[in-house]
Amino acid sequence: MKKLMLFFIYMIGSAISVVPTDQAIVEDVVEAHILPRFKALAVVSEKLVYAAEDDCSAKSLTLRNALRNAFDAWISVSHLRFGPTEKENRGFALAFWPDIRGSAPRNLARLITNQDTVVFSPIEFSKISVATRGFYAMEFLIYDQKLNKLGSSDYKCQLVQALAGDIFETSTKISDDWHNNYAKLLLEPSASSTYYSSNEALREVFKSIVGGLQFTSQARLGLPLGTFERPRPKKAESWRSNGSAHNVKLSLTSLHDLAMRLTLQYPGLKKRLGDSFDRSLILLENLKDPNFSGVSEPQSRLKIEVVQQSIDDISATIKNELGPKLGVFVGFNALDGD
Repeated sequence: MKKLMLFFIYMIGSAISVVPTDQAIVEDVVEAHILPRFKALAVVSEKLVYAAEDDCSAKSLTLRNALRNAFDAWISVSHLRFGPTEKENRGFALAFWPDIRGSAPRNLARLITNQDTVVFSPIEFSKISVATRGFYAMEFLIYDQKLNKLGSSDYKCQLVQALAGDIFETSTKISDDWHNNYAKLLLEPSASSTYYSSNEALREVFKSIVGGLQFTSQARLGLPLGTFERPRPKKAESWRSNGSAHNVKLSLTSLHDLAMRLTLQYPGLKKRLGDSFDRSLILLENLKDPNFSGVSEPQSRLKIEVVQQSIDDISATIKNELGPKLGVFVGFNALDGD
């Protein structure tokens, strides 16, 4: 009888020991989700620099592919808008979107028309408006027909190279800060540090998945949807390069990975969320609408709305079920106007 009791005590202790703690979850997210993605962003951004140096023409397939690869890496970390990404407005310097006032095309046109010498100094270029820097500005410069016809080809070549170099510099700073400093802040919380407990660090990570889903629903899908009476297909992210649906897919894939890591100790919820993400991705794939131009047609618009609703359902499950299980909640964020 005594041996049987000891066996049950051992089994209970073993079961308890394999349940991930807040600290273990944060460690897994940092080491397997965050750090590799920011490292990849820096690596592919350097390849963008080489591509721009090799052929800076807007029609260069090598340049376009390099931009797409670097942009993809950004989309995969775009939900991690805290810490090194937030510092010095780096996130906005890489991705100023939505650009509600259309600042990027106006600013780029002004640079080209005036042949502004700021493009010859990386330090000075890093000080210009964030709306004139980053992936969206470079995508605009390469794919917008009006800018393609404007000004000197030689100057636009210099501008492409300046943008690529600035993207690489900003991406590298973010990656270096994560690897050299910020990861440690999340992994080693203390009363005198940025995070005073593992649960607070977990809350920061949790906010990023909620914010990422919200941004994809409200901005990446909501902006082109507009209203039924006034759809806005040209408000879609990356519509010029036919990358709108692709960006949603990348975002959902990355957020799916994060969700699976946050639900390790809840297999039932993990499976349901996994199935929900899979459903959203299948619905998105079935649209066959790379730039969401279908928002203007009733039938295809309905299908896009179904994708949006499926993402909102995932968000609700994460906030209402996963949040309480993890002992975290989400307050106001940038999308709420706070």
